[in-house]
Amino acid sequence: MFDNQGRAFIAKAENTELCIIPRMANRHGLITGATGTGKTVTLQNLAETFSRMGVPVFAADIKGDLSGVAAPGGNKSSVTERVKLYDLEAQGFKFGASPVQFWDVYGQQGVKFRTTISEIGPLLMERFLGLNETQGAVLSMLFKMADDNNLLLLDLKDLSRMVNYVGEHRAEYISNYGNISPATIGAIQRSLLRLETEGISDFFGEPALDIDDLIRTQGGMGVINILASDKLMQSPRVYTTVMLWLLSELFENMPEVGDPEKPKMVFFFDEAHLLFSDMSKDLLERVDRIVRLIRSKGIGVYFISQNPADMPDCILGQLGNRIQHALHAYTPRDIKAVKIAADTFRPNPAFDTQTAITELKIGEALISVLDEKGAPTMVERASILPPEGQVGALESFSRARLISQSEFYKKYAQDIDRESAYEVLNAKAEAAARRAESEAKAEAEAKALKAEEKARQAQLRQGSRNAKAQPSFVDEMVKNVGRSMNRQVSNSIARTITRGLMGILFGKK
Repeated sequence: MFDNQGRAFIAKAENTELCIIPRMANRHGLITGATGTGKTVTLQNLAETFSRMGVPVFAADIKGDLSGVAAPGGNKSSVTERVKLYDLEAQGFKFGASPVQFWDVYGQQGVKFRTTISEIGPLLMERFLGLNETQGAVLSMLFKMADDNNLLLLDLKDLSRMVNYVGEHRAEYISNYGNISPATIGAIQRSLLRLETEGISDFFGEPALDIDDLIRTQGGMGVINILASDKLMQSPRVYTTVMLWLLSELFENMPEVGDPEKPKMVFFFDEAHLLFSDMSKDLLERVDRIVRLIRSKGIGVYFISQNPADMPDCILGQLGNRIQHALHAYTPRDIKAVKIAADTFRPNPAFDTQTAITELKIGEALISVLDEKGAPTMVERASILPPEGQVGALESFSRARLISQSEFYKKYAQDIDRESAYEVLNAKAEAAARRAESEAKAEAEAKALKAEEKARQAQLRQGSRNAKAQPSFVDEMVKNVGRSMNRQVSNSIARTITRGLMGILFGKK
């Protein structure tokens, strides 16, 4: 709903209406409150408000309830009663559906939502894998090696193959890239395996999401892009990293627009406390920079969490539009959280903010928005307007119909697996294996020939020795002739001697 000044009417206080000024909507915002106090309905209200403003929206659907924006509302008595109580129909309120595009990393509850490993980059991939600083440094080194060797890292098997290849050929890379310990390679391999078991491998690949497909209008209304996140939330680290990647992509790809009359897009980051709970210093600095500068690109970022204390001060200080639902003060820690939440608002002398936070009913909130000059208004206690769409999840058959009718269904349905690091490194390994096999075969043949030649030479030497040991026919004949002549000479001499002796004996002269 909008008032006669074009402001977005979002809540009703006792004596005033609370509105968001479109030109101030990209100053970011914060929605906080305990579980069950109405944050999801507030998110739906704001998403519909921006959609009717002509601003595209992106939001994660943690429980499936947000999908109801795709159908006309009025399905709950609590909603219709509130419409009558505030006489909203007289002010232009009417139930109706919003244009919706469903997305899903797993391709089950929406159009396939994915990107490539290269687009994710080493810093966010480090968070995906849950690596420490040393392991993250080696991962960055692997990305650099892939770039230097023109190896595309598109899906998870590309990165896994790259890690394995570098692990097998560490000695070839150490001189140019530094030490790569086997223990670190092993840790990255285990993290990749864990990521695969979580089913997130579907998020990496092609065709990758085109950011322009999120920034669309339909019939003058901004399309509400809903990412199914009930399954994704089973791994909070993965969920927050997917959302952070998309925010980074918007920042890097959207052009500068200065200070537009209304946002080019609004991005809702639900369960934001999960993002900051284990964030590294480098990543926090990057998020701080993105949130600080993305406003000039016409992007409004709204974080949704349980308490302002969940947000780092550097981020909290940039969130101008604030909606605080009830908080419970049961423990000393809760009391401290309530005080922190109260201190983030500009005080209103009409009531005590800290006390009011604990007294809010479901659907009520403390609200402070930015005025025309960008200054926060005094906090007001108000009731959030009911959504114009259905409260609760959309029926599965209606959702399936909207998905199949989407113009992006065919565009992203079919996986593309072009040549990348996996294929190149496998081909390289196969070629190396063939060379090794060929070299081994040639070496074996050479050894066989050498052995054969050695055997032949040995046989020749043995034959020569045998030849020397056994005399030839001529030698035998000469020897026989010699022996015969020796016998003849000996016999002649013997006869001569005998005759001489006989002559002496018988007196012959």
